[in-house]
Amino acid sequence: MPKMFIIDRDGGQHEFDLEPGESIYEPLRELDSGVEALCGGMCSCATCHVYIESDWAAKLPAPQDDELELLEETESFKQGESRLSCQVKMADHLCGMRLTIAPEE
Repeated sequence: MPKMFIIDRDGGQHEFDLEPGESIYEPLRELDSGVEALCGGMCSCATCHVYIESDWAAKLPAPQDDELELLEETESFKQGESRLSCQVKMADHLCGMRLTIAPEE
């Protein structure tokens, strides 16, 4: 089962095992300093914004236009690292992925 490593908004470190195909925002919602994901994973807000380390981000499909538009409107957007966690699905080749939850806006 693929594993991912997370740094939350308070600097806490977490490790999660996810099934391939599972959206990575699911476990991030359960953290005290995790993501809000107010839209429930529908790509209509940016409250699940994360920074995926660039080596891992390069292994992901490019963000769709609607995701990129939401991300670019945030104050904390980082080109090449910012993603909406609701739009990223875990896969075997992403085992070990590292990400940081973006600041709350």
